[in-house]
Amino acid sequence: MKREELTAYLDQILESARFRDYCPNGLQVEGRAEVQRIVAGVTASQALLDAAIACGADTVLVHHGWFWRGEDGRVTGFRKARMQALLAHDINLIAYHLPLDAHAEFGNNTQLAKCLGWTIDRRFGEQDIAALGRVSTPVTLAELAQQISGKLQREPLLIGDKTKEVSRVAWCSGGAQGMFEEAIAQGVDVFLSGEIPEQTVHLARETGVAYIAAGHHVTERPGVRALAAHLAERFGLACEFVEIDNPV
Repeated sequence: MKREELTAYLDQILESARFRDYCPNGLQVEGRAEVQRIVAGVTASQALLDAAIACGADTVLVHHGWFWRGEDGRVTGFRKARMQALLAHDINLIAYHLPLDAHAEFGNNTQLAKCLGWTIDRRFGEQDIAALGRVSTPVTLAELAQQISGKLQREPLLIGDKTKEVSRVAWCSGGAQGMFEEAIAQGVDVFLSGEIPEQTVHLARETGVAYIAAGHHVTERPGVRALAAHLAERFGLACEFVEIDNPV
């Protein structure tokens, strides 16, 4: 498959042009013109690039790419090492950030709902990235946290009354702690995101709306994995998701 065909397809289905993002979406580093083998992962770290090189991949597909707003743009130190690894092996780097959080089928928040058995009622938040819905059966907060731990294979941080029964839930993958106040205004029982800052703990306690910090990495793993599986099925490409352990 031609690289231009793949990126045009991804730009179209993920509607990347409609998002105001903190980094460029789509092709970030140009490699081989022909795409046959893709390694997918959450972040374009050196470890993921090394895995791609080891398996002979021509393309790396990630949620967290490079060239973030406000970063030092000079290609030195670890940035040079990463860039050098791609260029030396002629590997493409393709990244989708907010488009892969929000997508109705392959997005992190849709895939989280699918994994956890939650129903999405509607979207909310800036650019409609966050989701609002219901758990399958009302449970206590402690039981919900246990379910999340089992499905995501990571113990979440729970702020709230563990004995409280919950049914209405809002969630947004990654570092979406800034959406908590809007979630509270929606009348939910609990909000789930990847992480939580110190001051938000007090907000959860004072409002009675529970907060579950399930992990930035694990809440943003499902989207790129689902997208890679879709590309393999639709185009017959060799697509492998590589898990790089991250405790955050």
